[in-house]
Amino acid sequence: MDQWTVRLAPQLRALVALDANDGHMTRAAAELRIPQSSMSRRITALQAALRIPLLVHDGRTVRLTREAHRLATRIRVSLDEIDHVVAEVTGDADPDHGTVRFGFPLTMGSGVVPDLLADFRWRHPGIRVLLKQANGSELCADLLAGDLDLAVVIPAPDRIRHSRIGDQKIFAVLPIDHRLSGAGVISLSDLAGEMFIANPSSYHLRRVTESWCREAGYTPDIGIEVTEFATIRELVGRGLGVALLPHDERAPDDTIEVTLVGGDYTRSIALASGVVTPAPPALRLREYLRAHLTPPT
Repeated sequence: MDQWTVRLAPQLRALVALDANDGHMTRAAAELRIPQSSMSRRITALQAALRIPLLVHDGRTVRLTREAHRLATRIRVSLDEIDHVVAEVTGDADPDHGTVRFGFPLTMGSGVVPDLLADFRWRHPGIRVLLKQANGSELCADLLAGDLDLAVVIPAPDRIRHSRIGDQKIFAVLPIDHRLSGAGVISLSDLAGEMFIANPSSYHLRRVTESWCREAGYTPDIGIEVTEFATIRELVGRGLGVALLPHDERAPDDTIEVTLVGGDYTRSIALASGVVTPAPPALRLREYLRAHLTPPT
C-alpha cells in the first residue's frame, strides 16, 4: 500500500488544491507555488496512475468528477496531518505565521468571541484567522472533513477530540411587558401554554428546548422557526412568543432574560480539533482561547 504515498503524494496534494479551488488550475497552482504546467502534469499523472477519470471540462475551467471529489475530501485531512507532523518534527513550522480555520457557534457571535479574536489578532499579526460561524453539527462535520482546524462547539462532541472549557447557561427570553418579566426567577412549567420561537429541529438548542419542556410536563407550542438567534430575540421583543436562549449582552431593550430554576438548564462548551496534531499557529490560537475564553453564565 505504501506505493501510493511514495509515488503519488505530490499528485494527491495537487488534486486536493484543485478541489479546494473549484477546478481553477491557475489558482490551485498559485496555492501550491508551482507553475500551472506542473499542476496539469501532476493531475494527468494521477489520472493515469489511478486509471479513473478525474476531470470534466466545463468551458474554460474544469470540474472534478464525483470520484475525484470523494478522493480529495478523504485524503485532505491525512495530507494536512502529515505536513503538520513533519514540519513540527523538523522545526520548519512557524507558530507565529500561517492560517487557522476557526469555527464558533451562532450563539457566541456577539461579545466575548469576537473580542478575543480581535485581541489575538493584535497579539499575533502574522497569523491569519479564517472564520466560520455555524451550528454545532455543521462545525463538527467540518472538523471531521478537515475544513476547520479548530472550533468552539456546543455541546461537547462525542466523536471529536476536545477539551471542555465551560458551560453555557440558558435563560427564558420574554417580551419586556410579559406577565413574568418582573419575576426574578421562573420555572419552565410557568411557560406552559406560551407560543415558543425556536431554531429548526436540526439545532441542538431546539432539541433541548423540547426535552426540557417535556420534563416540565408539556410539549412546547413552537409557532415560529428561525435559524438566526438575533432574529429570534427581535421576534420575542415584538410579542410573538417566548424563547430559551443563552445570555446576549447586546440583546434588544424590548426583551428580558429571566433565570430558570428547577433543572440544569446549561449546555457544555468545548474547544475541539479534528486532527491529532494541529499546526503550530492553530496550537497558538487553541492555547490562547483556553486561557482567555470564559463563557457567559
